[in-house]
Amino acid sequence: MDIAIDFDGTCVAHEFPLVGKDIGAASVLKQLIANGHKLILNTMRSDKHDNTGFSAEIPVIHNGNFLTDAINWFKQNDIALYSINTNPQQKEWTTSPKCYAQLYIDDAALGIPLIYDQHNKPFVNWTEVHKQLIRLNIIKE
Repeated sequence: MDIAIDFDGTCVAHEFPLVGKDIGAASVLKQLIANGHKLILNTMRSDKHDNTGFSAEIPVIHNGNFLTDAINWFKQNDIALYSINTNPQQKEWTTSPKCYAQLYIDDAALGIPLIYDQHNKPFVNWTEVHKQLIRLNIIKE
């Protein structure tokens, strides 16, 4: 199964532009891979090397390797990514920019179990997600 995984609030706590603290995703993501699933990083992060492209309503985020930082988190945690922001197979049958997957894990997804930090920012409750993945037979223990 191809599984699209958001980053901020899903793999790590919300601390953009920094990489947030651990929220327990790594062990479950490794189990998904061990069960034969492919992970696609599905994030709004990008590497930014100029200050153009932001409107007055959006605060200026200065230059940074924001996407690279997320990719490096996966590398540092020995989690292999199948792809980033696209499914390589979809190029054969669509030009849509939406990343195709059979499952999406994202803190903004309706129904995803969440925990709230001291600043009332939500992040994925990986203990509950793990239980759901086992119940759905996506992870076999």
